[in-house]
Amino acid sequence: MRRCLSRSLLVCLLFATFARAELPPDYKVVLLTENFPPFNMADNNKNFAREKNISGLSADIVREMFKRADIKYTMTLRFPWDRIYNHTMNTANHGLFSTSLSEARKPLFKWVGPISKYESVLVGLDSSAPLKDLEEAKAYRIGAYQSAAVSQYIERLGFTPQNALRDQENIRKLQSGKIDYWATSDPVWRFYAKEQNATGLRTILSFHTSDLYLALNKDIPDEVVERLQAALDQMRSEGYGTCKKNPELC
Repeated sequence: MRRCLSRSLLVCLLFATFARAELPPDYKVVLLTENFPPFNMADNNKNFAREKNISGLSADIVREMFKRADIKYTMTLRFPWDRIYNHTMNTANHGLFSTSLSEARKPLFKWVGPISKYESVLVGLDSSAPLKDLEEAKAYRIGAYQSAAVSQYIERLGFTPQNALRDQENIRKLQSGKIDYWATSDPVWRFYAKEQNATGLRTILSFHTSDLYLALNKDIPDEVVERLQAALDQMRSEGYGTCKKNPELC
């Protein structure tokens, strides 16, 4: 009995020590994101937005996560992805979402998630030839978004995609015959197609499912990562970011 009490007391002391750990009063995480609808996007459809002018499924989850973890933050949407990705990787107290976690990226950041997920697909015209697998697609011209996870994924498989600075450019390239297929994300491509009133497009091949995360600079304290992950886990248990709360994802 005495041994059990000692163990219980030790657990309580450890918990109390963790609970008392506090960040400096002025501590703040600088969050960066991009237009990646419906996960994160500027309300004014521009390539720059701040705070309340950023919306989306992931943006809402990240806000709630920081609120529950009691950690201050700022949120800015910028362009292009390549720049904010490298800036986050090289700048203390910065975070980036929505980001795919790959083996190549894993050691570059600290990670919280998953916050959402998406499907990697090849999009073509209604008249495009069907594809049985990605290997068959290597005989065609593939458009993609520069430095995006989908582009990096197919590059690792031996593709040399025609990378554009804006994902929307691939819709015009596809319709004008400059590329045969567009390597992108679902539901992202559907949002852009609707935005540009583009018709006659369809998913030709679905080839990979990816979770989306909050990527944090490696100098971020572990305490921050743990508090954010605990907040997200609690939110998940309540249905945030799942079919229960967001049937449009399913």
